Amino acid sequence: MFKKITSAAALCACAVVFMGTSYAQDVWRIGTEATFAPFEFMEQGSGEPTGYDIDIIKAIAKEEGYKVEVINMPFDGLIPAMLTSQIDAAIAGITITPERAKKVDFSEPYYNSGLSTIILASNQDKYKKVSDLSSSRICVQIGTTSAKSAQEISGKVGAFNTVPEAFMELKTHGCEAVMNDRPVNLYFLSKMDSNDYVELPEILDGQQYGIAVGKGNPEMLKAINSGLKKIRENGTFTEIHKKWFKVAE
Repeated sequence: MFKKITSAAALCACAVVFMGTSYAQDVWRIGTEATFAPFEFMEQGSGEPTGYDIDIIKAIAKEEGYKVEVINMPFDGLIPAMLTSQIDAAIAGITITPERAKKVDFSEPYYNSGLSTIILASNQDKYKKVSDLSSSRICVQIGTTSAKSAQEISGKVGAFNTVPEAFMELKTHGCEAVMNDRPVNLYFLSKMDSNDYVELPEILDGQQYGIAVGKGNPEMLKAINSGLKKIRENGTFTEIHKKWFKVAE
């Protein structure tokens, strides 16, 4: 009788563990940094992360039968959060680089980008190309590829936690330029609705964005690549791109 009760209890315990594991596996914990419009930003009213990247990861997860829990955190904390299993993956306009690939795995690229530079319109006679900023202060976001490129151009770099902070510094003449991913710069220019800023003509560093997945999680990486392929084939990817950028990919 004791053995039967023990066995029944064990089976019950296993069922509880299995149910908990199943639930966890049905939800992807996705990290993002929601100040990188139009890729990710906080929606007014709901206070929830929204944007191009958020739509992409949710569409991928839906195709593969998963739900998504989006967790907002600083950009430079995303990879450490994956290394400590606080999140399963991250989508935040993350450029695929060999250095990052040593720490996390990347999905197939989902966006082609490059770096652009915004200056005050009043300075366009002074700065006609990026190299003209060699002795000027350039503002960037901490932990981004633009931060590295800016360091190579000028020894004077102001690093900020968010893109809006970098643009505010430019607005108040605390720096001479903001360097960032071009679609983000263009989005900010459109929202500013002002002729006070201009973009330098050079586009630096052709880049590709990927969804970062914690090392040792090949099944999730496989599912993300599978879902990405599906939304490309069924037209969902194009719809999302048009929604945020007004044009097809």
